Amino acid sequence: MEILDMLAGSSFLGLIIILVALIAMIGYFVPFRLWITAWASGAYVGLLTLVAMRLRRVPPHSIVKARISSVKAGLNIPLDELESHFLAGGNVVDVVNAIISADKANIELTFNKAAAIDLAGRNVLDAVQMSVLPKVIQTPRNAAVAQDGIQLIGVARVTVRTNLDRLVGGAGEETVIARVGEGMVSAIGSASNHKDVLERPDSISKRILANGLDAGTAYEILSIDIADIDVGKNIGAALQIEQANADKQIAQAKAEERRAMAVALEQEMRARVVEAEAEVPRAMSEAFRAGRILSVEKQPS
Repeated sequence: MEILDMLAGSSFLGLIIILVALIAMIGYFVPFRLWITAWASGAYVGLLTLVAMRLRRVPPHSIVKARISSVKAGLNIPLDELESHFLAGGNVVDVVNAIISADKANIELTFNKAAAIDLAGRNVLDAVQMSVLPKVIQTPRNAAVAQDGIQLIGVARVTVRTNLDRLVGGAGEETVIARVGEGMVSAIGSASNHKDVLERPDSISKRILANGLDAGTAYEILSIDIADIDVGKNIGAALQIEQANADKQIAQAKAEERRAMAVALEQEMRARVVEAEAEVPRAMSEAFRAGRILSVEKQPS
């Protein structure tokens, strides 16, 4: 009897374990609480649809959360598109929140465009927020020389906002900073006097803005403000001094070359004189032998 009681008890315990495991499995694949939440929020999602999401390895919680947010904001985004974006590796919640933010700010942003921005590696929510609240980018110190030879060092603050139409494939902040720096160098370099730039720094900003530096970038430049401009070295004077030193060294080198040539010429002339002096005795002896010179004997007195 005791053995039968033990067998009966272990069978009952095993049945309980199987029942608990079955209930847990059903609870995982059939998210009743999530189904009730979606139904109560007015964003109804079918129970079988939630089960199918589990089977497709799509987290129902993220999809339902995004669905509820879109419905509450008055947007109707199909579940299939949300699932497809998740399966493509996108962030469904961020995309829906970005569309909601754009809709509240009267910015046209479709789901396909937002999904493309997200899949391109951009943070679509930050992009929409930057469209609403522009961002200020500060350039590094850019040095340029005016036509009078004075160096000016300037820093600019560039106010930009995201251009959603060019966000995919558009250049980033580095390109904007580089173009603004190039524009500053060009504007300062074309100034005839550095004092004109110091008196009217806004002339630099106007010149830069007129060049359309935001073309091909993911941003729209709203304004460029010169935050600081300092006077650097007198590059013109330094170049003149260096040129004068170079001319001096060249002149010294040419003078040394002429002196060396004169010394060489003098030595050559001396060598010719010595050679000529050595020829005199030989010429005289040859003249004696040839009888061209007669010896004169001294007569006794």
